[in-house]
Amino acid sequence: MTPPNALLLELDAAASAALAQLSSRQVPEGTVLFRPGEDAAGFVLVREGVVAVHLTGRSGREISLYEVAPGQTCVQTTLCLLGQVSYSAEAVAKTPITLTIVPKGLFHRLLAESASFRDYVFRSLGNRLADVTNVLEQVAFVRIEARLAQELLRRAGADPVALVTHQELAAAIGSVREVVSRRLEGLAKLQLVALDRGQVRILDRRGLTAMAENFDPV
Repeated sequence: MTPPNALLLELDAAASAALAQLSSRQVPEGTVLFRPGEDAAGFVLVREGVVAVHLTGRSGREISLYEVAPGQTCVQTTLCLLGQVSYSAEAVAKTPITLTIVPKGLFHRLLAESASFRDYVFRSLGNRLADVTNVLEQVAFVRIEARLAQELLRRAGADPVALVTHQELAAAIGSVREVVSRRLEGLAKLQLVALDRGQVRILDRRGLTAMAENFDPV
């Protein structure tokens, strides 16, 4: 992950100077940065914080696509600028963030004139598309119990407790809250986890890990 300040050191002098002149702004947690149907205002560089990007279907089902941290790019914004299309997803500030917006004109000029900037944009785009492809593969080919176990282990890390709502889990694994709630109750009956309001405590990490590694399709 390359923070924007470090990114400037990777670029040629002209591109680095052009980006260094741009101002940054702070955005509070929970702010919607873009919605489906809107046009991209410019290329976004996240300096601090995390942005969450998700899709919402007509049924209300929500799928988390990826998160954008400092040094990473938003594939939705890049595709909008390159293809001159509108957003199809929604982005929300997961934490307070600091960002810099590269105007469309400057973005396209740097893309045409700066090999180092062009390499950064397309390398980042490739990485983000790989993330989205992974989400699609998980939803299509991995059992929901395995996806749920993977997400619980990811969120908890070394700690036994994952602070998360059922809706957040559902969005993360491409399901719906009701299904996640039933699967969590099933994990609790197996004594793999214990459920409390707003948190899931991992009781049997080895058993949950074994379930997370069960990739057989439903």
